[in-house]
Amino acid sequence: MTLRFRQVFRRKMAHVYQPDAIDLRLLQALQIDGRAPFSRIAEVLGVSDQTIARRFRRLRNETRLRVLGMADHSRLGRANWIVRLRCTPDAAESLADALARRPDTSYIGLMSGGTEVMCAMKPKSRQDRDELLLDQIPRTRRVTSVDASCVLSHFYGGPLGWLNKIDTLDSAQEAALRPDAPTAAEAPVDLEPLDEAVLELLRHDGRATVTELAAATGQTEAVIKRRVRRLRATGVLYFHVEYDHEPFGHGTEAVLWLKVDPSRLRAVGQTLAGHREVRFAAAVSGRANVVVSVLCRTTEELFAYLADQVGAIEGVQDVEAVPTLREVKALIYTPRR
Repeated sequence: MTLRFRQVFRRKMAHVYQPDAIDLRLLQALQIDGRAPFSRIAEVLGVSDQTIARRFRRLRNETRLRVLGMADHSRLGRANWIVRLRCTPDAAESLADALARRPDTSYIGLMSGGTEVMCAMKPKSRQDRDELLLDQIPRTRRVTSVDASCVLSHFYGGPLGWLNKIDTLDSAQEAALRPDAPTAAEAPVDLEPLDEAVLELLRHDGRATVTELAAATGQTEAVIKRRVRRLRATGVLYFHVEYDHEPFGHGTEAVLWLKVDPSRLRAVGQTLAGHREVRFAAAVSGRANVVVSVLCRTTEELFAYLADQVGAIEGVQDVEAVPTLREVKALIYTPRR
């Protein structure tokens, strides 16, 4: 090894980000309440405000940490879809990028083999759904097949993020950070144009201040506070913590398509929701009637999860495991660096 190579190698290794326990506690605190002030998080964690602010900036720079405000479509009476697109190898990346730029898509991945693109679609109306599924996608060149599954019931995901499962905070700390639970809704919540505008702003920055939101919408801070409070109280607005998983040791992502005995759907879903590896699980339409997104450290850990846990669930008849080659979009599209 030459001196020059050793110097370059040491410089690169010095910049390898290694998160610690405080970073993990901060991430879980933000998952519990994405708009919690740094002062409150610091008090609960027993550190200074400056420490939390500094850790947040470092996580943002090193792991692309973002806190995003998301709309729970189940509270709005809107249906979500999961679409599998198979295409020629030369079209996969451009197709994924084009879908990622749409505001009504999320969780877009290039899947095993590089000839499949999977995305979650959140249309605001039937017209938007039909435009994409019946018009735009069928007309896309080099798409060889399309499978669209309607999400029928969520078992895990949405307001419940994977970070809720990492157990770095004790029960007292979680209780001190947890906001009031949303009220039960008997009917879909109606949104006004201002609500839509606030949700769109928070979708890009869930921690945007009331002052920033008021300036962007032309409203007073008092009006914005009431709107945000109502959106949270009705359960329409929740917060998701997005970050790169590899620095935390989780380098293997996969989507599982399960065929489950219909009489066991609820039981299987509840079991899956309790698994540490599961970050999303839902009952869907189609021959594979349950879809699961899992996060593991290695392919060996993924194998052990499939063999020892999924394989032991009563009612699971068949499993198709599809590794994610590259996540193009989680919730917000970020062009590749």
